[in-house]
Amino acid sequence: MPRICVLGSLNVDHVVSLDRFHLPGETVAGRGYEVFLGGKGGNQAVAAARLGASVAMVGCVGRDAGAELYAARLREEGVDARDLSRVEGAPTGVALIEVDASGENRIAVVRGANRELSPELVEVARAAIEGCDALLIQLEIPFESSLRAAEIARAAGKLVILDPAPAPTEPLPDRLLAACDYVTPNERELAALTGSPVDTAARANAACKALLSMGAAAVLHKRGAKGATLAAAGRIRPIPAFRVRAADATAAGDTFNAAFAVGLLRGESAEGAARFANAAAALSVTAMGAQSAMPSLSQVERFIEAAERGVES
Repeated sequence: MPRICVLGSLNVDHVVSLDRFHLPGETVAGRGYEVFLGGKGGNQAVAAARLGASVAMVGCVGRDAGAELYAARLREEGVDARDLSRVEGAPTGVALIEVDASGENRIAVVRGANRELSPELVEVARAAIEGCDALLIQLEIPFESSLRAAEIARAAGKLVILDPAPAPTEPLPDRLLAACDYVTPNERELAALTGSPVDTAARANAACKALLSMGAAAVLHKRGAKGATLAAAGRIRPIPAFRVRAADATAAGDTFNAAFAVGLLRGESAEGAARFANAAAALSVTAMGAQSAMPSLSQVERFIEAAERGVES
């Protein structure tokens, strides 16, 4: 069983469904409202657990109802939450999410307790990091904490995968990029990391190469419905997408990252793991919510098998 440690954020997601996104100053009627559990760290932990990994979660929540909800969810999913810290004076993180009729989303995040995940707490969780096969990190917690965890994992010979989300507003430390085996930006994040336009395939590929030159060992560019692009060792390889009817793209990227790690740890090549990740992410957009739509390992395997037979999903 692959052993994955996820260090990152945990949020309570408030989701409003709309026919279309509203303009500044405009009020539009929503079609529905639901509360889900999310946050990029929690999402990746749940996704990895459903795909058959043994998962340890390192993060911070408040001392509130959201924390109780999350602790219960992690127990239900079989995630080891011994390194989930409850902090005073800060609420559990919150995300306000709008989803339009096409499944696209807009997200505003209040980090709350996620800001309290310090390098000192990372040190407390050293055993979980050193005991995993792969570490997954993101950017909804302080940079220095992600960096410390990555360096601990790298020194222990573990696989390190960085999801540079949300798109950084300042350059990432060179040491963080250098400590990662894979960096997995979407289009907005790739543009933010490199300062380069990515509005065409050629420009996106050039931006991937630029990120490699900045110290990333390998780049896996997540392109949503267009699939993914793997850039490593001087080669650019497209990874085709799977076609589905999208309902909500929330946490598709988180599902992708978790599935990519699981695929690699199951012995897949980087291309094979990326294809497995594309399939898991495709399934995750077919229902509402971040974690509620995340597929199991058997669902992904059946989906890939059906796609190979040419059966429409």
